[in-house]
Amino acid sequence: MTEPTATPEVRAFHDALVAGGLLVPTGPLGALGHGPEFEAVIAAFDAFSARAILGGGAAPIHFPPVIDRAILERTGYLESFPHLCGVVHSFAGSEREARAIPPRIAEGRSWGDLLAQTDLVLTPAACYPFYPTCAGTLPPDGRHVTLLGWVFRQEPSLEPTRMRAFRVREAIRVGTPDEVLAWRAEWLVRGRELLAMVGLPVETDVAADPFFGRGGKVMAAGQLEQQLKHEFLVPVLPGEPPTACCSVNYHRDKFAQAFGITLADGTPAHTACMGFGLERVALALLRTHGLDRHAWPAPVRALLWP
Repeated sequence: MTEPTATPEVRAFHDALVAGGLLVPTGPLGALGHGPEFEAVIAAFDAFSARAILGGGAAPIHFPPVIDRAILERTGYLESFPHLCGVVHSFAGSEREARAIPPRIAEGRSWGDLLAQTDLVLTPAACYPFYPTCAGTLPPDGRHVTLLGWVFRQEPSLEPTRMRAFRVREAIRVGTPDEVLAWRAEWLVRGRELLAMVGLPVETDVAADPFFGRGGKVMAAGQLEQQLKHEFLVPVLPGEPPTACCSVNYHRDKFAQAFGITLADGTPAHTACMGFGLERVALALLRTHGLDRHAWPAPVRALLWP
């Protein structure tokens, strides 16, 4: 793997966040702890966005940060994003085999081959654990939920916007194509409005996921052409292009086909999701308004800490 790099401006931003106690390095790249002030910003924006989503009729739901490995296998995730996934391994051998682990650690040698793959993977997208729960015939008005979920992506980086573990405030709509497209159209407007309300300069653009390999380029081109993914971009990293802080995604019937989700007439349901990357939104707020949240503009503080 190529050693990650960052510009001096990005390093300076990272170092200022660490010096201010907002971010706490833990060793591995992209695995950053959060100080109390950073966590306060995340909690405030999450509550702000959750109020808007719940006000739109979504029901709250919760999942752990791990999912059934079969979900990745059934959705083709490992074909599209093998470079991003995190698989949970554990020791399942004998006592004698276990005794081989400490010497290897002492000698600085790898010991991963002594572990076995489990039936769990780290959640790669906050919406993934929900779709299997919709299997079968949907209720007449479909499903509409929101959740706060941990997401894992294997992307070691010095950039504070590219954490390997981060949280997403997610909203998910499952229903007829017309219902889902209407919901997506609403959140293409509403999602941008929420970011703008807290003083962030937002741009909207059509985007593609980071598909793997040559075939991934074709998939990304198709996603762009069909405008299945939109991102809300906000300046965060000094000297770098704006960062995607929220995305709205239309999956058509992909997850319905994978998990047998049908409408009353037996046809596959459609799905869409919208998610705010909370760490990125917090970083955008700190970059825009300053590292001291108590000095932010009064209207922004009133919205986030009513």
